[in-house]
Formats: sequence, structure tokens, C-alpha cells
Amino acid sequence: MFLVPRLKEDNGPLSPFTDQDKSPEGAADGYEEEVQSVSFQSKYIHIFPLYQHYCLQSIQDDLQRLNKSYVSEVVTSQFLPGLQSPLTPQSNFQTISPQLHSPEVTKCSPPPPALRVTPCTLWQDLDEVKVSGLLSSLTTREIRLQESMFELIGSEASYLRSLEVAVSHFYASKTLKQCLSQLEHHIMFSNLHHVMAASEKFLMDLEVRLGESVLISQVGDIVLQHCPAFHTLYVPYVTNMMYQEALINQLLQQNKEFLFSLKKLESDPACQRQSLKSFLALPFQRITRLKLLLESILKLTEPESASRVNLEKAIEAIHEIVTECDKGVRKMKQIEELVCLEMLLDFGKVKSLPLVASGRFLVHQCPMRQLTLDGACNSRMSFISIYLHLFNDLLIISSKNAQRFRVLDHTKFPTHVHVEQLKTEVLGLPPECFLLRLSQSQSGHPTVLILAPQTRSDKEAWMKVLSTKH
Repeated sequence: MFLVPRLKEDNGPLSPFTDQDKSPEGAADGYEEEVQSVSFQSKYIHIFPLYQHYCLQSIQDDLQRLNKSYVSEVVTSQFLPGLQSPLTPQSNFQTISPQLHSPEVTKCSPPPPALRVTPCTLWQDLDEVKVSGLLSSLTTREIRLQESMFELIGSEASYLRSLEVAVSHFYASKTLKQCLSQLEHHIMFSNLHHVMAASEKFLMDLEVRLGESVLISQVGDIVLQHCPAFHTLYVPYVTNMMYQEALINQLLQQNKEFLFSLKKLESDPACQRQSLKSFLALPFQRITRLKLLLESILKLTEPESASRVNLEKAIEAIHEIVTECDKGVRKMKQIEELVCLEMLLDFGKVKSLPLVASGRFLVHQCPMRQLTLDGACNSRMSFISIYLHLFNDLLIISSKNAQRFRVLDHTKFPTHVHVEQLKTEVLGLPPECFLLRLSQSQSGHPTVLILAPQTRSDKEAWMKVLSTKH
């Protein structure tokens, strides 16, 4: 089931992050807005492949570090199994095989067909570098530093190239728009066109820096300058990805017109056999990769270098963006969880309350047994099944019937919830039992429950979460 909490199909931005998903001028984008392609003439965007295929040599090196004999035989400096992607500057990058997977290889299985892969363009291979004579005067470490900074430029060019396909080919497709409602189109692409615009500005500044001097002075200051825009754009985009994925899966199953149109779009040579999902995942891949690239540059930067300060600040700023993306995803998952659970709760005669509330999230849930006494005299102990949902500010006790929950009681947590250990051996109770006190609840009076989880480890977990403020 696909749920998007609190979305309205009206005029204006349509997403869980309405305030953030606006154009730079603050106005919401129209559904039929004209989509611009990359406007500035990048020197490198056409000599690098799509970002999905960028630097396969790096993947190859990572595999070789596994130091497994069979892998090292198959993956050499010239070959990478299962992928064909000539990465020479003269290539037009139009013959790409399906995406890389991790095949299970055994000694009995024949080796997969090895396809030639050539490395990406390097800084030292640039004509300007060759004629400058720098290669004879720089140390190996200094050349590696230049290569690391140029990789930032080259990979951004590759990233922008893929974004342009995503925006001009998929986002702007009139055929695809005819298959989708305005809301669905917005959820699917979010602010991807603004992400592309930000990448274009970033790459332009990086190329200007390289144009000033073939010996790149620094890149940290440029990254730092663009971090505010990255934060504004990447956090809502990555946060939206869980809804994006759910929507696409739903449409593939239920909308034949969408399925047909998407297959036709994906078969276009511009996509180089890459799926829509691979294009939509680009911003998440890029923002996490960006931090790794900067850290590689930092390792090669001399401790006394003036550029080190900006570089360290840039790494921290990108780290904050990645952290905020993670928080955003977790928050939306928590909201989704509350929305789904609220639909399954039946309060009946118990006072109802809205489950979806700001700051609320589910901490723990589990079936439980509650001790009951049969008869007034010579009472016989027995257990009934109940279910506990513990939130950071609320405890709900219910009975489960099929997939629904009939609420028996609820109270504020941790204000009115207290737990105690029991001398189970003395009382003749199962060792996993513990005491739950509700000083105030919907029953109108203090309540004491003897509960028994399934195992002792479950008991320890519940004793801990019920005794902790979340």
C-alpha cells in the first residue's frame, strides 16, 4: 500500500516538503514549465560517460583489494566482467551493457565474458598539462593531488550529463506526463530539475578555476560556496526517495500506460540501457560520493597548506547535508509508520486520539501475555493475549484481532508509566513476568498489570525501553 501523508492536490508544491521544494525565487513550479537543458558549454561533459558508468576503474580497484585469487584473475587492469563501457575521450558512450551486479562465482563455473574497460580521463592527460611541463617538476604526491581535484571536476561533469538525461528525457516527457497526475509527477521527480541547475553552476565554477590555471590551487572554497544550495535541494530530494520508489513500483503494477511509456523511454539510446530508477538515484549517490572525494583530496593536501581550512569546512558541510538527508528519511519513515498504524487502530469505547503527531515515533511493539485471575476465591491464574505499542510519548495497550488492534487503554509516556521487577519464583510466576504500573490512564484509575513477554530477552528489552525517556 502506497501512502503519502498530508499531501493535497492543489495549486502549489505537492510533496511532504512543501516549503523546501520551491524555485530559487520562491515560486512553485508549474506542471507545464519549460525545462531547460544544460546551458553553459562545459569543456568536459561530453568526454565523460553517464554517472552510472563513471570510473569503472575505481570499482575494479576496489574488487582487487579483496585479494581473492579468482576475482583478481577475472578483474584485471584491462577488464571488468559483465560491463562494456569504453571511457576514452573520443567515445560517444552509446554501447553499455546492463547494470553491474555481484555474480556468485565458484571455481566450477566458467569465467564470465571479459569486456574491455579503459580508465577515465586523467589530469595528466590533458593537453594543457602536457605542454606546461608541470609533470616533470611536480612530485608524485602533488600529481596525485591534482588528479584527485580533477576527479571532482570530471565526476561532476559525468553527474551533470546523467542529470540532463533525467530531466530532458524523463522529467520533460509529455508522454510520461499524460500517464501521471500532477501529484504523481511531482512525487516521482521532486526538485530534480533544480538539482541539475545547481550541478551546472557548481561545474561551471570548477571549470573556471581550472581555466585560471591548469595547476588547480584548491576546490574546497568552491564546494563550501555551493553547500547552502546543496542543503536546500538535496535534503528534500533524498527524503522524498522512499515515496518515489513506492510510487514507481505501484505504477508499474497498476498503470499499463505508464509501463509502456517508461519502457519506450528507457530503450532510447540516450539512456544507454539505464533505467529511470538509476537516474532518480543519482543525487543520493552524488552527495554521499562528494564527501569521499573531498576526503581523498584532504589526505593529499599538505598540513600547512592554506587550502586545508576550506577543505575541512567543506567536508563538514557535506557531512551535515548527508546527516540531514538521513534524518529526513528516518522522519518520513516514522510518519509513514504512524499513518499505517493509525488506520489499524479501533478505539471503540476508549477515548480516541490522533496517532500522527509532530515529533512522535514508534519505539517498540510486541505481543504480550497479561496475567488474569479467574474467580474471587482460590483464584486460578491464566493469561490473555494483548499487544503493546510504545511511542516516545505514548503507550497503547490493545488486543489484536487479525490485522487490526482494539485499543484497551492508553496513557502518556513516560509520565504515567512505571515498571518493576517481580519475585517470580516466590509468586509462582513464569520468570519472564514483570509489573507494569499506569498511574493514570483512560480507565479513570491507576492500573497494575502483570505482563509476560515471549522470552527473558524480550522482558529485558521491555524493561529497558519502558524505563527510558526517548
